[in-house]
Amino acid sequence: MKTHLPKINLDQRKWHIIDADGAVLGRLAAQVANVLRGKNKPTFTPHLDAGDFVVVINAEKIRVTGKKETDKEFMTYSGWKGGEKYATVAQVRAKHPEKLITHAVKGMVPKNRLGRVLLTKLKVYKGAEHPHSAQQPATMTNAK
Repeated sequence: MKTHLPKINLDQRKWHIIDADGAVLGRLAAQVANVLRGKNKPTFTPHLDAGDFVVVINAEKIRVTGKKETDKEFMTYSGWKGGEKYATVAQVRAKHPEKLITHAVKGMVPKNRLGRVLLTKLKVYKGAEHPHSAQQPATMTNAK
């Protein structure tokens, strides 16, 4: 008996749009990661890129639970001595709200070449406008 491997047709990838207005960050990121990997399809194969494109709009209106808005910190390191910088969720939301969603989804995809390819199919935008209307994205309901 042979294992069936699905043919990945790049022309048949769909585009989905998710409105992040009022959605909880972790629940939304899990939903986005599943669509990027293709886990919502019957042809899911762990080592193949069979997922779809995802466009997330209204990134600045994402919600976090508990005291994460002030207590959770993101750390960056320049590589130099004393080069650590810390920013709270509120500070990141004020400067680059797209990074909140991208960072959460990045933690939920595989940490290898496949994961890096999957992240190129994620498009996150601050407002309600996006430049992907030509792809006719289908609206998805988000996990609130």
